Amino acid sequence: MDGFAPDLPDGTARRAGKALRERVARRRHAEFTPAPDRPTAVQAVQESNAGRLGHLVPIRIGRMAASPFAFMRGSAALMAADLAGTPVTGVTAQLCGDAHAANFGLYGDARGHLVMDINDFDETVPGPWEWDLKRLAASLVLAGRQCGATEEVCREAAHDAVRSYRTTMRLLASLPAMDAWNAIADETLVYHADAHQLTGTLERVSGRALRNTSARFAARSTERLADGRRRFTAAPPVLTEIADREAHAVAGSLAEYATTVAPDRRPLLSRYHVQDVAFRVVGTGSVGTRSYVVLLTDHQDRPLVLQVKEARPSVLLPHLVRAGLPAPGPVAHEGQRVVLGQKRMQLVSDILLGWTTVAGRPCQVRQFRNRKGSVDPAALPADQLDDYSRMTGALLARAHAHTADPVLLAGYCGGGEALDEAVAEFAVRYADRTEADHQELLAAIRAGRLPAETGV
Repeated sequence: MDGFAPDLPDGTARRAGKALRERVARRRHAEFTPAPDRPTAVQAVQESNAGRLGHLVPIRIGRMAASPFAFMRGSAALMAADLAGTPVTGVTAQLCGDAHAANFGLYGDARGHLVMDINDFDETVPGPWEWDLKRLAASLVLAGRQCGATEEVCREAAHDAVRSYRTTMRLLASLPAMDAWNAIADETLVYHADAHQLTGTLERVSGRALRNTSARFAARSTERLADGRRRFTAAPPVLTEIADREAHAVAGSLAEYATTVAPDRRPLLSRYHVQDVAFRVVGTGSVGTRSYVVLLTDHQDRPLVLQVKEARPSVLLPHLVRAGLPAPGPVAHEGQRVVLGQKRMQLVSDILLGWTTVAGRPCQVRQFRNRKGSVDPAALPADQLDDYSRMTGALLARAHAHTADPVLLAGYCGGGEALDEAVAEFAVRYADRTEADHQELLAAIRAGRLPAETGV
């Protein structure tokens, strides 16, 4: 029947996964050789600045200059170019596209309970599952080096992330389809990933996340005018006022946005009215793109803050084609791509996710400060890095298993440590390459070739 799986004999998918090892031996995932035409770090940064707001570019470069890990966070396109030359099995999944170790965190579900999952999807696109896994592993090595862990601990963190990915995929493959889809709820995540040393850190982050709400942000970042209305209080360069014309364009775009939200949520949105719009700088890789916060209030003057953020084409797209992989079909709206990719990967998503268009630019829309919290992997004690790596590996496997057959992937990954060891070796090699790129960036800043504003 159309839309359903064909009736295949038991074990077919697992055998197909094992057969992929003949095509791409698992040890080959250690391979990494920069292409002769690889752009320099400076060229990559300059190319990625195209279309961004020029006065914010120095902030972006300054944030990337902070450390090799920060450089990696802002250079997803450069790593995609490098990954295009690495072996892939041909199995695709919905990718985060930027699955570094800092893009996992906590956020609130519809009832205010905390969920832990991947939380950044600007680059999401269908592609090779290996790309997300290798980016995660390499980022853990860099985060470990930044927090002062030994080289052995850093490599073990990458190894543990891949092992957790592999064993989680095997667990999901062993479950009925519906159970696998909803598996590894947050209350069992620490146990499943054997991350007990991380418990205290997660409790502290959870406590902060529960207080990280629209109401708290509005209380700190708005003021009441004489006529009773509320507006954002400028805190440049992070939070700034915008011209009335621009503010009206953002506010006017919310009508389109409301049509993209699930129909059962639209009555909720209709109970709010717009008070103010401001520009707010966010992230590292996103700095320089258009990003707004919209203050809304209900009949009791209780605030809801939405983020309206420019959605640019995924930086992975040209490199998928270069790797000889089929390019995804045309995208009707980049904001829709981000939202649908997020919903495909997350177990629970923001109930107010949607998309719109502002002055001809596609944007995604989501709640701002929706009880969000995160662990900074580069600030973890060394003895907690491996716990964190196992958690992120498990979460990535769960996310990939929503769009790739876990039985097929489990068949390829296998029960031994061949994949773990190969990707860990790649991660160390790529971390070394990123440190060299970061040094090149610093040299360009010192020489005046790139503008950088630090501490912002």
